[in-house]
This record gives sequence, C-alpha cells and structure tokens, in this order.
Amino acid sequence: MSSADHARFMARAIQLADYGRYTTQPNPRVGCVLVAAREAGPEIVAEGWHEQAGSGHAEVNALAALAQQGLSSAGLTAYVTLEPCNHQGRTGPCSQALIDAGIARLVYGMQDPNPKVAGSGLKRLAAAGVEVVGPVMEAQARALNPGFIKRMESGLPWVRVKLAMSLDGRTAMASGESQWITGTEARADVQRLRAASCAIITGIDTVLHDDAALTVRAKDLGLPADLAAKAAARQPLRVVLDRRNRMPQSSRLLSAGGAVLLVQNNPQTYAGSAVPVQSWALPMQQSDGLDLTLLLEELVRRECNEVLVEAGSRLAGSFMAAGLVDELIVYMAPTIMGSSARPLLQLPLDQMAEQRRLEIVDIRAVGSDWRITARPAAVAHVS
Repeated sequence: MSSADHARFMARAIQLADYGRYTTQPNPRVGCVLVAAREAGPEIVAEGWHEQAGSGHAEVNALAALAQQGLSSAGLTAYVTLEPCNHQGRTGPCSQALIDAGIARLVYGMQDPNPKVAGSGLKRLAAAGVEVVGPVMEAQARALNPGFIKRMESGLPWVRVKLAMSLDGRTAMASGESQWITGTEARADVQRLRAASCAIITGIDTVLHDDAALTVRAKDLGLPADLAAKAAARQPLRVVLDRRNRMPQSSRLLSAGGAVLLVQNNPQTYAGSAVPVQSWALPMQQSDGLDLTLLLEELVRRECNEVLVEAGSRLAGSFMAAGLVDELIVYMAPTIMGSSARPLLQLPLDQMAEQRRLEIVDIRAVGSDWRITARPAAVAHVS
C-alpha cells in the first residue's frame, strides 16, 4: 500500500478513537481499522474503537466486527492509532490477538508510552512474522491522548485551566459575582470539557459563592442521547481545596454527581453525603500555599489523565505560577465588566521580562462567544 493509503486509513482510525473521548478514562482512546487488498484497491472491511475501560480494546472490537460478517482476518492489514498492548490487564494482550487472527501487517500511529508496553507489542508482532509499519500520523495520534501520554512519561496529568472572561479581561465582579459571563453554547462546551476529564479541581470559595456542583449533565452536553448518557454515567472526580474545612454538608457538590476529594488540613468525615466523599491532607509549601505538584501526583495515583481546573483567579494563577498548566481554555464574551472587576488570573508580575509567553493553538466561535485555546510556549507542541 502507498503512503497515501496509510494516511487515509490511519485518519479513519484516529476518527474512530475520538468516539471514546468521554468514556475510556483512565485508558487511552484508540481506534482500529482492518483493511483488505482488493483489485480495485484496498478497502476497510471492519472497524473498532475502545469504548470503555474494562471492555474490549479497539483491535479486539474490530476483529469481532469482522467475525460478525463471517469474514476471515487472515492476511489483512490492521491500522491502529496506538501500539497494541502486550500485557494482561482487565483484557488480554491485543498483540497476541492480532497474531492469532493471522493479521499480515500492522500500521501503527505511535508507540505506547506505558512502560508495560513501550515497544514490546511491536516486537512481539514482528517476531511472529507480522510486517510492522510506523509511526504514521504520529502527531495526530498523540493529540488523542495528551493526558495518558503525560501521565506515563512524566508522572503528572495534563492540566487544563478553564476561564471565562469579558472583552476587557475580567472574570468576576468585585463582589465575586460571575454567573453568567458567557452564553449557553459556551457552557455546553464546558460540559464536554468536564466529560473528557478524569478530575475537576476547584477552590472552596468557588463552591461557597456559586454552590457549584461541577457535574456532567447529559441534557447539557449537546451530544447524541446515547453518547451523552454514557458520558454522564462516568462523572469526574471533583477535587475541592478546602484547607479550613469550610465545606457545608448542604452543598450541591455533596448531593449529586460522582466522588469528591476534599483537600483539608484536618481531614474530617462527611457521613451523610449522597456521594462518596474522601478527605485528604496535602502538605503546605514554605510559601504558605498548597503543594499543587503533590496534589497532581496524588491524582496520577488515582489514574487521572486529564485534569480540568475550574476555579477563581487566585487558584488558576497559582497553577500558572507553579508552571503546572499545559493548556488554557479561555471563553471570551462580548461584554465589558469594568476596571473594578476581578482580573483573569492573580499572577503578580512586575517586569516585561516576567511575562508568560503562550502560543494560541486554536480559536473558534462558540455561539456569541470566542473560545481561545493556548499553551505555554514550552509545551505548545507536546501533544
């Protein structure tokens, strides 16, 4: 097959992988297509993607789809966005499944950064006589799983900070009032950001002022009903920084959604909550602030890939000052809030040399608002 064929079929596998955007965590999003040689040219005969952790991987699902058609897998080419796994987890190794199926060629998007795999799946396939080709469209394959890749390579999750601001760069009035700066379409977009995240981090002030639940709500996702239901069924862990134990038992955050992790100086029990609540002590830094790196390392121990920070300007600024932000997603509304309103980030800088350079990687209209995606220059090309 030609390089154009490889690109065409890998592009389809990448598209399939993205179908699992809201449901595969903590596993990576992976797509697979099986291609047969025909007189008129190669064609896809079966497809699959990883739909949910604990269920079949993309390769196994594609082989199952092929079997349902009564077709043989012998001699086919498999296009997979991520190197097939080579270890026994909740499912068996996909490398061996492809070998047993008689696949003649594997074309892969990127090598698996998981130390349990890390090239061993490709070696196993090659040793069995399977032709191995790749990487193909590696940048696009990496973009599917920035959190999984970063967790495996660095021991930290991918951190997104979500902010909403006026045209003059303000996020709340001086009183703290902030609902609503943006329109309904932008808020639906935030719902999808939550659904794609393993955890949401906020501060107790946001919870107290807005009585925020930080849940994923199927009706607000703007997705097909079946996908929305699956996305809402897997609620992200909600992490609240509450050093002085101010979380009220009556909070909406404790009455609906998934599990809650309260970061407190003196952990306490919330026995009457409608959702699972765990309290955890986080050491302080010498600067009298919480050690956010330790928090992120704890979330990695809980298998969190992508973390969304939905907080006020102070906590968002703390993540930025600590150099822990991989991506800023800023919703800019066509409104003016005035000079007394709160700034986008509390990040005191005195000199031009201290400015934090960003690279805008995407900008698009979302309803009447604009969504700007920017990354610190050092990580702009990581995924």
